[in-house]
Amino acid sequence: MAGMKEDETRGLATAALDSSPHGDGDAARASAPRPPFPENPRGKSGSEPDATPRPLPKHRGRRTLVWVLTALGVLAVVAFGVARMVPARVDAAAVVRRDVGRTLVLTGRVRPPARPQLGAAIGGTVREVLVRDGDRVRGGQLLVQVDDAQQRAALAQARAALATAQARTQSTADQAQLALDQATRDLARARALHAQGAISQRDLETNERAAANARAELDAARARTSGSTALAEVVGARAAVAEVEARLALTRVTAPAAATVLSRSVEKGDAVVPGQMLLELSLDGPTELVAFAREENVAELTIGAAAIASADAYPARTFAARVAWLAPLVDRAQGTIEARFAVPEPPDYLRADMTVSINVEGERRGSALVVPIDRIHDAASSSPWVVVARDGRAARQAVRLGIRGDRDAEILDGLAEGDLVLPIDAEPGERVRVSVAPRNAPNAPRQAR
Repeated sequence: MAGMKEDETRGLATAALDSSPHGDGDAARASAPRPPFPENPRGKSGSEPDATPRPLPKHRGRRTLVWVLTALGVLAVVAFGVARMVPARVDAAAVVRRDVGRTLVLTGRVRPPARPQLGAAIGGTVREVLVRDGDRVRGGQLLVQVDDAQQRAALAQARAALATAQARTQSTADQAQLALDQATRDLARARALHAQGAISQRDLETNERAAANARAELDAARARTSGSTALAEVVGARAAVAEVEARLALTRVTAPAAATVLSRSVEKGDAVVPGQMLLELSLDGPTELVAFAREENVAELTIGAAAIASADAYPARTFAARVAWLAPLVDRAQGTIEARFAVPEPPDYLRADMTVSINVEGERRGSALVVPIDRIHDAASSSPWVVVARDGRAARQAVRLGIRGDRDAEILDGLAEGDLVLPIDAEPGERVRVSVAPRNAPNAPRQAR
């Protein structure tokens, strides 16, 4: 009964709205109060209304998503357009005047004037080693002594043979000389006696013939002594003595000149063979540095060019050097050329083969127009160019280069002092906003244009 009454009441309310004097039934229905709960869809009576909310229609959710995506797309397009309209900000380097020069950096080593390697010239057992690594030696000083007992014995035999040969050739002549002297005295006495009448003419003639025969014997003895056979015997004996003396000298290893012992590879009692290296020396003399430069840098190396060098072991301590010699040939395999540097005042800490860094000063020019070399396109070609800022845009500009230093390059033509050169990645034609940084502080922008 209650449900029927509610239906009747609802029907009367609807009829009243439809019969509104203003004829606006739809508006009245829209402004009429709604029941707090929806009707029971199944038409069943109950004391509790259905509180489950009704979901939105599916077509309304899809429409909302489309509107959101469309709005995001429009915003992205607008942001892209705004970004395209705003020029990119780039750091520019101003063309300035300053000194420019090129320094060729080489890595080399300390080269002693000479490094003789002394070896054994004769086999045997080492009897004495008189030096060690680092010792200073003088010219002719004995360094290593190989056992020489056999050579000394051979020398004694050779000298005895020489004495025998000389005695054999000399004794005959000496005897003939003695006989001649005696015959000469007898002849003088016979002549004195003959003058006194003490002896006959015949006795005098006998003494004269004896003296003549003695002289003939002496001449013959001298001829035999100076003959080929006797002379060859003496000469052979003397040559044998000289040979043994030379072999004896080979048992002594001596310093060829004042030097420093770099290395020693022999000990007392070692058995050595001919040609085995025993010692390596560094002869005293002017200190040199040696380095190998690539052949494309040959133009930077001229005889007399100044250089500053430092040992890698003492990088804070530098010393002066100069180019003293260039090899006449380029090493085809390595593409390098050998250069030697004189050191007028070598520091005392330099050692043979020590690694050194050498900075060779090349051509220099003062108050030149320069730009950073890393902003030049095709710098090694015949048509280098740069990108400059001009009327708010990047523009390509051909240039002519002079001295190419380590950081800057000289501009001979194409740019003027104060022109702004853009980084190498700047594209010609694009709009740019330029920030000029001081050359001594490239990361600190000074002003924006």
